[in-house]
Amino acid sequence: MILSCAIKAGTRRVVRVCGALVDPALGLVAYGRVDGMTPHGAEISRRKANTAASSRRPSSAVPHAFERGTRGLLTSIRGGLPVSFGGLSVSGLGVAGGPQQQDAEIVAVVIRGIGTDQNGAADS
Repeated sequence: MILSCAIKAGTRRVVRVCGALVDPALGLVAYGRVDGMTPHGAEISRRKANTAASSRRPSSAVPHAFERGTRGLLTSIRGGLPVSFGGLSVSGLGVAGGPQQQDAEIVAVVIRGIGTDQNGAADS
């Protein structure tokens, strides 16, 4: 459901997107993409999700130096948000495929749409 929401939000913006959902231990829970998605989008969406899940903050809030220190496991690229319910962080969602601003808008729409806590949703 979460990734189909991301794909639909991307389609409405004429953006080919892919999305990754990871658990707090950075295990991949779900992945989805549209046909024609660029190959590197899968990895970028996963890194955005990893960042949001591990830091419990938007991927854009992570300092660039931190990104280098994790050998690319995390990223400071916009488009990743933590998924939290009642203050409990349960996963991270990352979206890739468009420019950073569009990815950030899409992931924020999904977070609002599924009824999660919205800490950081305006600045993904």
